[in-house]
Amino acid sequence: MLLPQIKEREYRFKLALRMGLPIFALIVAFIFHTLINNYQTLHFSFYIEGILLFLISIYYIFYLIYNGFTVKITDDVTKTFTREYLYQYLEKEIKNKNKYTLILLSIDNLNDINNLYSIKNGDKVLKEFTQWIATYFENEGINNFPFGHIKGGDFIIGLNGEKDKYQTILDLLCLKSNEFLVNDIEVKISGAIIDTNYSHELDYLIEHLFEIQNKTKEPKSEDEINPNELESLVINAIIQRNIVLMKQNVYENNVVAFKECFVKLKDSNSNIIHPKTYRKVINKLSLGIDFDLMIVEEILLNHQNENIMYAINILPTSLRNNRFLLRIKELVKEYKDLKIMFILSEFEYYSHIKKYKSIINTIRSLGIKIAIDRVGAIHTSFLYLRELDIDAVRFDSYYSKEEKLINNYAIVEGFHNMAHKKGIKSWIKNLQTEDSLKIANKIGIDYVQGKILSDLEI
Repeated sequence: MLLPQIKEREYRFKLALRMGLPIFALIVAFIFHTLINNYQTLHFSFYIEGILLFLISIYYIFYLIYNGFTVKITDDVTKTFTREYLYQYLEKEIKNKNKYTLILLSIDNLNDINNLYSIKNGDKVLKEFTQWIATYFENEGINNFPFGHIKGGDFIIGLNGEKDKYQTILDLLCLKSNEFLVNDIEVKISGAIIDTNYSHELDYLIEHLFEIQNKTKEPKSEDEINPNELESLVINAIIQRNIVLMKQNVYENNVVAFKECFVKLKDSNSNIIHPKTYRKVINKLSLGIDFDLMIVEEILLNHQNENIMYAINILPTSLRNNRFLLRIKELVKEYKDLKIMFILSEFEYYSHIKKYKSIINTIRSLGIKIAIDRVGAIHTSFLYLRELDIDAVRFDSYYSKEEKLINNYAIVEGFHNMAHKKGIKSWIKNLQTEDSLKIANKIGIDYVQGKILSDLEI
């Protein structure tokens, strides 16, 4: 039996006692007091009313147990813990246990299931998934464990001990998941595991679980850093503006058109913190606007006398923020010959497209150019190419290799022609060979960039 089912009954019973017993006790005390003081003069109807009150109070307690709660600890569909209660429970477990393990289990294609087979069938998949997981763990001799629904198709399980104890169990579960079908619906399952050797902060553990699960990410180049320490390092680096600004030439017709900037942070010991590491901290702590403004200001301050444009990656959320826009307007007044390009990329389409278009037009009226990144890979980039007034589009680095350029020649050429029809220039980066450069030139791509043309410079 799952711990959520046990806890639900315990929770309801305790809550019913806390809410119902005081009322029951008052009714009993009232009847008892009246009987002692007025038993000789009491009418027969009092006894009937007293019995009715007594029975109603008992019914009320049972009613509270089964029906009367606004606070839920289990999810209606899956019968596992809600996220809020699971987090409370796990925080207590992590605090009280020396070693504790969390397992993340996900239905990766739940959104596709909902779209193809209906939400009703999606709910059925969720329910049968949790029952299948519960049965699997019970067959492994693991009972009464906290099991909670985090979001969508993501679930967390908490277990006593270190992760080495459960790693094989998780690996076998993921292998057996190929056999799991619900009404012939294919269910894609993935998992990740972590223990308190990484951190005793629940938020960090869960955040890192999702990072582990994301198999598309490249291996980290840095040694693992304690998340608390990492946050402090990033915050201090931003406050003290300890950055390494690297640049690479971007060419048009064999002439340097502008330079793209790449930013790394430095800690107090001059150790490098790479974007892949610091970006997640910046996003988590909502420091994106401050970071983007810092980079813009640093470039303008250190390169104000250079007659060349600099391209930098900016969060689209920063661009849509009033504080960011006001500061950019101030910088335009301060640096009259400002030459800069903002490179934008986001997975989620911004639905208020008219507002976004207006912001883009305002930015461009200040003399700042706008480029959309990862065209040909992210659907959002295609929609922005279609709907926004911009200056350039950059192909996803997937197309930079010679083999990919050859195999996808028609796709790249199609996007290039589409951009040109709208008066937008095309751009490709990470070119490594002379042959890949020749193909890009044959297509007619405007901006070319890569190691074959220019190394990074500090």
